[in-house]
Amino acid sequence: MFVFPLLVIFSYLFDGIARKTKFPAVILLMLTGIAFRMLADAYGYKDFKMIEALIPVLGTVGLILIVLEGALELEISKEKLPIILKGFLAALIILLLNIVCISFLLQWMLSMSLNESVIYAIPLSIISSAVAIPSAANLLKQDKELVVYESTFSDILGIMMFNYVIRQLTAQQPLISSTSLINLLLQIIGVIVVSVLITYVFYRLLQSITHNVKFFLILSLLILVYAIGKYFHLPALVTIFIFGVFLSNAKVLLPTFMKQYLNLGQTDKSLHEFHILTAESTFIVRTFFFLFFGFSVVISDFVSVEPFIYGLSILAIMLVIRYLYLSISTLHFKPTALLYLSPRGLISILLFLQIKELNFINNRSIAIDERVLLVVILSSMLILIFGTMRKTKIEETPVVYEFDSDNFEDDYQS
Repeated sequence: MFVFPLLVIFSYLFDGIARKTKFPAVILLMLTGIAFRMLADAYGYKDFKMIEALIPVLGTVGLILIVLEGALELEISKEKLPIILKGFLAALIILLLNIVCISFLLQWMLSMSLNESVIYAIPLSIISSAVAIPSAANLLKQDKELVVYESTFSDILGIMMFNYVIRQLTAQQPLISSTSLINLLLQIIGVIVVSVLITYVFYRLLQSITHNVKFFLILSLLILVYAIGKYFHLPALVTIFIFGVFLSNAKVLLPTFMKQYLNLGQTDKSLHEFHILTAESTFIVRTFFFLFFGFSVVISDFVSVEPFIYGLSILAIMLVIRYLYLSISTLHFKPTALLYLSPRGLISILLFLQIKELNFINNRSIAIDERVLLVVILSSMLILIFGTMRKTKIEETPVVYEFDSDNFEDDYQS
């Protein structure tokens, strides 16, 4: 009764500190969890199986909520298509280059097989939208939108690639083949169709449900859809993402024959309330996930220097690839704030936890573990802090118009 409310209050205060100082709140949450673990060890508490069991569950729910929240914030319009395409290409190309280069690094440094190195490289290559988007608040509008689209697409594409690789290796199929890629494309098309139908059903539910509690029913249905998709090894998270995009852009994206049976204007207020609920639910789940993850970290495990060598080597590859892509794509070779906005976070942790459950991976013989992951996460966030602190928002210079009495009416309208 004392601990859980205090943790939520601390998280809220950390979020306020993050807004003022640009210091990511998730670092403070993890450090708080580490401090609690040190206190628990000092007082002789040893049984933490319940917390360890909760971490994957909280991570999965948090993942669904983060993707849904990010999708709800995406605005699709003709004017935004260039920045959307730019963000998608940045996410795809940087992600693929990271996977390839980190995979080669792991094979060279640790003599890992190709399959093992790819599985471990994917989580380390995904940008955390939950950290990157709030940290981009003080950037110029165009750079901020690019961070939003790039980090959101990085989440989606990274998870899709991870699930694809796991499915291929579980079925003992090659990583890349024409048949598997065609099947993946057909699955994505099917997911888009299902997402449109779910969006239509969602609007119908909003218009027909008169009960006071309805948004948690919608969230429960979405989590159920995700669970069913995961059970049948389908790209379930893509369903959540596309549903969120269609939901927030229904007037633009829904087919005409569906829109004529819906009163979209009537549900605008409900959608706004649903977005608020999603954001607050994400805040709560993210709070306890990072606290529990920090609690699972044992400081005594970091006596070896190897996790730091591996983690910093991986981080160096990430920065070089990002710098080269941004420099070549913009023909601007001076480092900008965008270079530093590629933190790792919840999704990387969650995918690492899934690797532990794979039967064909011998985790005990592989040196890339949670220690290396924690070094990469904390280092990438410290670099993000450095980048955001040195970048100040450019103030707009006011435009002064000269008054011309001969053209008073035109000047007045201007």
